[in-house]
Amino acid sequence: QNLNDRFEHLKAVVLPKILNDWSQLRFQDVKTVSKHNSTLFKIVSQLKMCGEVITENMLLEKTYRTFYASNVLLQQQYRLHGFKKYREIIGSLLIAEQNNELLLQNHDNRLTSLSPLPEVNA
Repeated sequence: QNLNDRFEHLKAVVLPKILNDWSQLRFQDVKTVSKHNSTLFKIVSQLKMCGEVITENMLLEKTYRTFYASNVLLQQQYRLHGFKKYREIIGSLLIAEQNNELLLQNHDNRLTSLSPLPEVNA
């Protein structure tokens, strides 16, 4: 009770900022999926500390609605996949991000237009 009396006023101070952070957080504003996930859970933990309820559906919708505008098709595909838990979509996004990085590294290591492939029958 003493702790509650001592820190109850922090809720009134912190909650408006955290609600603003929640409303401003967009998947497209961060460079990596891991950074988005970390920032999201920081905000969610602060919201929970203030007594706010954050559901799996809210986390999924937050992610879907803040995809890059150029990835509307990708966003629709993720929705159709029917993820029920936030960790499922984040796992899928992390794998996709890692695969994209590998493809770009392979492309950078051997640019396709610079040298022809060796002849098989040579």
